[in-house]
Amino acid sequence: MTQENRGAKLQSFLEKMMGSPAYQKGNAAKYSPDAVDFNPASPLVGKKIAFLGSSVTYGFAAKGKSFVDYLVARDGVMATKSAISGTTLAGLESGGYLDRLKKDFSVDQQYDLFVCQLSTNDNRHGKHPGQLTANNQRDRFDTGTTLGAIEEICRYVRVTWNCPLVFYTCLQADPEHKYADLIKDLQSLQKKWGFVIIDLFHNRGLLASTAAHPNAMFDDVHPTQEGYLKIWLPVFERELTAIITEVQKG
Repeated sequence: MTQENRGAKLQSFLEKMMGSPAYQKGNAAKYSPDAVDFNPASPLVGKKIAFLGSSVTYGFAAKGKSFVDYLVARDGVMATKSAISGTTLAGLESGGYLDRLKKDFSVDQQYDLFVCQLSTNDNRHGKHPGQLTANNQRDRFDTGTTLGAIEEICRYVRVTWNCPLVFYTCLQADPEHKYADLIKDLQSLQKKWGFVIIDLFHNRGLLASTAAHPNAMFDDVHPTQEGYLKIWLPVFERELTAIITEVQKG
């Protein structure tokens, strides 16, 4: 497929998305971050949190607004958001996860948390999942694979900021169980690196709420502003508050 054909295909998809009832109703003005009241009593006020991801962190079907922007509006989070739709964990391509990890986040910043999206794009783009490494291996990972890239993120966050690291999983129709298998591998790496997982993929409450709000999702992966505000925001407020509270306890 030529670049011109890819561009035309993308333009057609975007026009279809913006004309869909879920996109139009789910992104009504009443759901905008601008319409959210600030909560000065939130435990997250003033917390410096980094967010690395792709379309779900960006807010692809929500006019570029995601749960990150609602955390800023309601909870006063001081967020650094680096998210580009369609990018993968694996690989060193310009604009990819690892490229942005080392370009978009200041090494001089003192983050309270670093939050990374477990991309749904690696499987879709045919990235090799890779292998789990030994517990004593702490560098020289195969960053051309998804698991190698995850371990490099773990290593880099630890040596650069030494702050708590969080991975969150996404919603996705997963008939071949490739994303579910990746989550299992992420859980295995959790034992090695000690990061936190916010597992939305298996969250039955979130799934039930999504089913009850027909305009909360544009498709099986991407929330609208209604979905981020009504369903995702409370989950992240609760989970991130619990993590920070635990850290403060020492």
